[in-house]
Amino acid sequence: MQCGVDEQENSGALRAVIAQLLPELRAAARMLTRSRAEADDLVQETVLRMLRGLSSFVPPPELADDPQAALRPWGLTVLRNTFREGWRKARRERDHVEANPPEAEATRPPDQESAHAVRDLARAVAALPPAMREALMLVAARGLSLEAAAAICEVPVGTMKARVSRARSALSRALAPVTG
Repeated sequence: MQCGVDEQENSGALRAVIAQLLPELRAAARMLTRSRAEADDLVQETVLRMLRGLSSFVPPPELADDPQAALRPWGLTVLRNTFREGWRKARRERDHVEANPPEAEATRPPDQESAHAVRDLARAVAALPPAMREALMLVAARGLSLEAAAAICEVPVGTMKARVSRARSALSRALAPVTG
């Protein structure tokens, strides 16, 4: 049982040394990334990886008495490898986007008029009587046949057809441009 206590104490001491290395890791990350935010993200990922690998860390024999001197090169190596991994990933993503450019229409943000039109349509649909709204949603939005929609609502097909027709007419009037 004594061995487990020694390991916990050693782990706690190494964690404290990692905390002392933060300014040095942050400075190295700033030099690599040239961005404060990216450097902070890089340091965070580096520290997480160091903490995960702490149980398997074996200091070099010549640095066994100085944990900070032992952890410094390891921490900087982890930082450099993490940076390179992120850089390679970003390059692969950039190459993929360049090789497969999205369609111009898909990348263009919707204009404000489209958002207003959708909002107006939603308001007009909400203003329909429930039976007409239900008929319109089943036939127009869900793509059901008049027969299937009539069966769901338990009404004759002619009634369903009339409800859909009246709902479309009401929407057309509600969304017609104001003239005059």
